[in-house]
Amino acid sequence: MNFIREKEKQAMSDAELVALYHRDGDVQVLGTLYQRYMELIYGVCLKYLKDAEESKDAVMRIYEELVEKLRKHEVEHFKSWLYTLARNHCLMQLRRQKGKIPVEITEPVMQNSDLWHQEDVLQKEEQLSTMEDCMQQLIKEQKRCVELFYLQGKCYNEICEETGYDWNKVRSYIQNARRNLKLCMDSKLKNA
Repeated sequence: MNFIREKEKQAMSDAELVALYHRDGDVQVLGTLYQRYMELIYGVCLKYLKDAEESKDAVMRIYEELVEKLRKHEVEHFKSWLYTLARNHCLMQLRRQKGKIPVEITEPVMQNSDLWHQEDVLQKEEQLSTMEDCMQQLIKEQKRCVELFYLQGKCYNEICEETGYDWNKVRSYIQNARRNLKLCMDSKLKNA
C-alpha cells in the first residue's frame, strides 16, 4: 500500500507536493520533492563552496532548513525558490568562514618582509619626489587649487573664497592638474 502511495507522490507536480506538505506536514512528501532537485542543489553548493564534502553536508543541512521554511512560506515555483534557498545557505556559510581561513606563515617570508617593506618605502619616496617635480610644472592656478584641495583638505567653495576663482574654474583647474600630474608622473616613472 505504501509502495503505491509512493508512486502516486512521484507522479504529482511540485505544486501538488508543496500543498500536500503544507496540509499534512509529512516529511516523506518533502523527501520525494527534494529528491527531484538534490543533484541541482549539490551543483549549486559545489559552485559556491568548491569542496565536494562540504557540498554534500550542505545538501543535508538545506533539507533540514527546508523542513522548517517550507511550512512557513507560500511557494509557487518550488525549483527557483529552492535554488535561492540553497544559494543563500552557501553564501551564509561562506560569510561565517570568512576570516577563519588558516594561513601558514613560513619563516623565509617573515625574514623577507622587512626587505619588501623597505622596497615599498623606497618606491613611495620615489613617487613622492616625482610628484613634487611634476607639481612644479603645473601652472600657478592649478598648483594652488591642488594644494588647497588635496594637501589642505579644503572644499571647492573654500578654495573659491580663498583664491577668488569662479567655482567652475576651481573644478577645471583641479581636473586639469590631476590629468597633467598623471601624464607627467607616468612619463617620468617610465623613463626612470
